[in-house]
Amino acid sequence: MRGPKAFATAILLSLLAAVVPVKAQTPPVEGIQIGLSTDNVSITAGFSGADLTIFGSLENPDPLVARQGRYDVIVVLEGPPRPVVVRRKDRVLGVWVNLESETFENVPMSYSVATTRPLQDITEPNSYKQLSLGASNLYMQPADAGDSPATIEEFTAALRSRKTATGLYSENVGGVQFLSQNLFRATVRLAPNVPVGTHKARAFLFKSGVFIKESSAQLEIRKSGFEQSIFRVAHNYSFLYGVFAISLAMLTGWLGRVIFRKD
Repeated sequence: MRGPKAFATAILLSLLAAVVPVKAQTPPVEGIQIGLSTDNVSITAGFSGADLTIFGSLENPDPLVARQGRYDVIVVLEGPPRPVVVRRKDRVLGVWVNLESETFENVPMSYSVATTRPLQDITEPNSYKQLSLGASNLYMQPADAGDSPATIEEFTAALRSRKTATGLYSENVGGVQFLSQNLFRATVRLAPNVPVGTHKARAFLFKSGVFIKESSAQLEIRKSGFEQSIFRVAHNYSFLYGVFAISLAMLTGWLGRVIFRKD
């Protein structure tokens, strides 16, 4: 009886010995992490724009892939989502008037992208669409879904064009640079009119054109000093702020009339 048992035990140990090395040789999964030097950025009325640096690292990178430069990173700083109204002006009897408008919900107020290479060299366009990555792939949700697709597409293109023209949507090719095989630095642009609120930094890792993983962090941009006080009062006490603004305008007009009155 001991002979068959010993034989079965030997077979079992042999199978375990064959399985364990295979499990040990399984390559670790790559990952990505990013970190911000600060969670808050304060801006004043004289803010003229700035570059924000984001540092990150790859987890368990393949040394051969890293040496061959087949890792790509795309970093996005996405502003707070808010509704936006896009209006189309036409000339009527020599006067420019608003004739049509389209409202979009949850539109990122700003969208800055930094990449290791041009987007078309990193992966296929379908990958960007699936990830909603890149200003041209952001889904602009119309408030009225009953409008014609052609109208929605026209206003969507106008919205993206306007955001790009004002610097709120930007792309920095080469803005992500590897400092070593696993450390990288990304530089994204903060426009002079960057919106206040909670911004989301997102980093996407690609390996030979294939999306691997994503990491994110939050950044709070706020006004400071006297501007912050005015901003807080205008939002928290909008009615009183409106009454004060109208009263101040009337008082200023009355004083101007008194000072410059011709007797």
